[in-house]
Amino acid sequence: MEVIGKIKVINPTQEVSASFKKRELVVTTEEQYPQHISIEFQQAKVDDLNSFQVGEQVKVSINLRGREWTSPQGEVKHFNTITGWRIERLVAAAPASAPEMPPMPAADAFAPATNFNEEEHDDLPF
Repeated sequence: MEVIGKIKVINPTQEVSASFKKRELVVTTEEQYPQHISIEFQQAKVDDLNSFQVGEQVKVSINLRGREWTSPQGEVKHFNTITGWRIERLVAAAPASAPEMPPMPAADAFAPATNFNEEEHDDLPF
């Protein structure tokens, strides 16, 4: 799955434990009703965000992750995480240059002919 939009937020890396780190990216989609999608990059992937800046157009490849948690009181809850595994910069396509037009003929090229003789015979069948 992919999310395409403009980077709104790049948060600093969080060291959750000695063996786990994560970093949040928020991408705003560009549609009739823009969505602000929080995407989590984990472990070595947190460094993938270092070369990006707020405002850039990106395409982020994601996985949806879900987990179940049971509270000490026995209540079961479900959580979802959107995890990014690749981010690509989208470069706006440069407008294609228009093909060159041939030069316009001189204005006198469209003037009515004045050097004809109606009595001359022509080969035209009409």
